Amino acid sequence: MIGAFLKVIVVVVIVAAAAAFFVGYRLADGGVQAPVAAEPAAPRIDTDKARAAGAKIGETVAVGAAQAQDALTDGALTAKIKSKMALDDTVKALSIDVDTDSGVVTLSGTVHSQAERAKAVQLAKETAGVTSVVDRLVIR
Repeated sequence: MIGAFLKVIVVVVIVAAAAAFFVGYRLADGGVQAPVAAEPAAPRIDTDKARAAGAKIGETVAVGAAQAQDALTDGALTAKIKSKMALDDTVKALSIDVDTDSGVVTLSGTVHSQAERAKAVQLAKETAGVTSVVDRLVIR
């Protein structure tokens, strides 16, 4: 669900960037046609102002793309950790929730022993891209 939402965000960001580029290009190119004799002359467009507006839009798009990339990265880390836990015989992956935010992984849920808890934390810490692990696991 989150992955599909992030893909939509990335597509919207790319479309917005392309539109901003096209509009900036047309305005900077003097996209105003020569007036017809019967029509009054069209106002002149300030190309510097148009370029500045395009740059601002481009910066906003870049920030949005970076945020989308961070969200995708966090999702990938969560998936890697859950996969490692599912493949490990000592960890009951279904009873452990894994949340990732900017590389910080939070483990919550219940485990049956200290050994299972330690293994779950170890698997998370050993995953590339994880900066720290918050252990909120409860032993039953």
